Amino acid sequence: KEIVLTGVDLTSYGTDLEKKISLSKLVKIILNKLPQLNRLRLSSLDIAEIDDELINLYGSEKRLLPHIHLSLQAGDNMILKRMKRRHQREHAIDFCSKLKSVRSEVIFGADLIAGFPTETEEMFHNTLKIIDECDLTLLHVFPFSPMQKTPASKMPQVPRNIIKERAKILREKGQLKIKNKFKDTVGQKLNVLTEKDSFGYSENYLKVKITGNQKIEEGQIIPVYITGYSPSYLKATI
Repeated sequence: KEIVLTGVDLTSYGTDLEKKISLSKLVKIILNKLPQLNRLRLSSLDIAEIDDELINLYGSEKRLLPHIHLSLQAGDNMILKRMKRRHQREHAIDFCSKLKSVRSEVIFGADLIAGFPTETEEMFHNTLKIIDECDLTLLHVFPFSPMQKTPASKMPQVPRNIIKERAKILREKGQLKIKNKFKDTVGQKLNVLTEKDSFGYSENYLKVKITGNQKIEEGQIIPVYITGYSPSYLKATI
């Protein structure tokens, strides 16, 4: 019912092939060759390599699911440069705005690192701000931890207590964002691909538990009505 394309650097797909092909063209091929496929989901994407063709596909092809996880890492340009990332904060904000304009129901997730070496309070707040500026909902927050013999391990380190506090602030912000999204979703109808124990995921990757006495088969796409929520999932009935 659903295929997920995944990889360490998914957006660079095809550059090493003899006949060059982009991720957006691969998506087109899959959707054209598999008309019976209900849902196609993309995993973590690098903002620097997402092309306009892929953005347009999100606007025109409903089977390409409205959920994107961004390999963002930080919201401060100096930190991004020191991480050797290929994008700036402005690129992320612009991309999210463009995608929202063609697919309003899209939900963004992102990886964020707290306390990368040399991160000042102002730099951290730029990362905190980008959560709202990009309307990020599903956050994966990691406290920075140095690996031996890497360039980052030789940079001035942020004290561990400050790293832990910044990670906590980012996670609390993420919890607020998901709570607000859950609240806004109550009363809506969603299509859920069922997994184990009556849980499943909507097109935009919100976790849903289907309540009631009916037996829920795994691997079915079921239209449900959202009745409420808990801290970690939506509640629904058929």
